[in-house]
Amino acid sequence: MQMNHETDGRNRAETVRLYPGIHISFYSLTAETESFPIYDGHSEQILEINYCRAGRIGWIRKNGSSVYLGPKDFSLHTMQAYADSRRTLPNGFYDGMTLRIDLQELISHPPEPLEDAEVVGTLLYEKFCRSAAFPSFAGNRETEAIFSFFYNQPPALQLSYQKIKILELLLYLCRPDHITERRLTEYQSEQVEIVHKIHEQLAQSLDQRVTIEALSKQYLMNPTTLKAVFKSVYGNSIAAHMKEHRMEEAARLLTETDRSIAEIALAVGYDSQSKFSAAFKSCFHMLPKEYRKNR
Repeated sequence: MQMNHETDGRNRAETVRLYPGIHISFYSLTAETESFPIYDGHSEQILEINYCRAGRIGWIRKNGSSVYLGPKDFSLHTMQAYADSRRTLPNGFYDGMTLRIDLQELISHPPEPLEDAEVVGTLLYEKFCRSAAFPSFAGNRETEAIFSFFYNQPPALQLSYQKIKILELLLYLCRPDHITERRLTEYQSEQVEIVHKIHEQLAQSLDQRVTIEALSKQYLMNPTTLKAVFKSVYGNSIAAHMKEHRMEEAARLLTETDRSIAEIALAVGYDSQSKFSAAFKSCFHMLPKEYRKNR
């Protein structure tokens, strides 16, 4: 087993060679820095499969489109297709993995279990590498059963599991009935930039409640599109996502200040202290007063 570890303080990576031409990299990212790239090549013969385990990750392409992966989502593309893209972590962290498959090597020297399926490398190239597309999919029960086994196995068995599961994944992707209607939607980068501005505005004004209709008029974006793009980027509705921000800020204020609970409720957009307490308890499983006491 060949293993390589990299870190820059806030980001970590571990790469393992599974077969000749097939490598798996595990990533834990918390900083949006291009000095720690996921992509380090431009080959159209290298197929990359990205799987998001936790957090969110997005790519902004030079052609103006953007795509985002959330937990259990996965994507496929050549290294060349996304060599000039910009990576973004909309929620501030990402935990996932990337499989890199040299299709020429796979065609010429397939792992022994795939020797009877000589078309695997060719099929993968035809399906996912002939165009500059970036097909991305919402995970399902079958894909999650494959991807989840790459993690949390007994150390003595982990590499064997990974070697088996990569072969199962490649065969799954070659199947004629491989599900495509679960594809994730790509959005134009202009729309994504607007949503980023909306997010920044809302995050800086937690004491205010702004309706989707008002945001739609302010940013000249259709309400339905606004909601769809926001959920694609941040993984949740505007209301649910901002509730998380409000509760995180409330927890900080409870811990770091002596402000009253009523004042904190107002600071994060709640006129009613009882509604604030109920919302806080739904997130932290205790009332604000208990949270402050325990901290």
